[in-house]
Amino acid sequence: MQIILTRHGEVEGIHPERFRGRMELELTALGRQQAKAVAQRIAAEFSPQAVYTSPMGRCRETGADIAAACGLSAQVLEGVNDLDYGQWQWKTHEEVKAAHPQTYALWKSAPQWVRFPGGESLQDLALRTADGLRALLSRHAEHTVVLVGHDSVNRALLLHALDLPLSGYWRITQKPCCLNLFSVDALGKVALQLVNDTTHLRGLA
Repeated sequence: MQIILTRHGEVEGIHPERFRGRMELELTALGRQQAKAVAQRIAAEFSPQAVYTSPMGRCRETGADIAAACGLSAQVLEGVNDLDYGQWQWKTHEEVKAAHPQTYALWKSAPQWVRFPGGESLQDLALRTADGLRALLSRHAEHTVVLVGHDSVNRALLLHALDLPLSGYWRITQKPCCLNLFSVDALGKVALQLVNDTTHLRGLA
């Protein structure tokens, strides 16, 4: 199985950064350009058999462009929903840092020890993204599949793929509409070809 993993296009709350999580956000004008650009690249370079997205609208919108370019219909995969930041949702990093300095510092230094108040932990995220990936492996063992996720979701999936601990969360970067590519064989062996590739976005305003 080959996984083409991408992130949704730009939305409000990326710059300056907020804890977006389960907040419904539309793609910005740039985000829509990014979605079309990644869709064109995937259609030109790959022949996917399926497109799956997070249930959040920004991922469904990005996935719809990819599916249309590939002559497919996108499907929702609940397991790759964004991280639930609970009471921190839609707060800026400066607001959280001022209100919860110790927990915020822990999130930046040892994220595996944090549970967001009223929300999830990285362990919760890792479990459900692994379940989502297992579901895809059972349905598409010999296929190429596009998966449209979030910054946090993609980091978790790539940590699984690289067999890295959750403490490595901040070692991975995921830009809007980047491309990651990895394959998983019948024995679970992973081969990683691309991480955070954004060459198709050059020239976008």
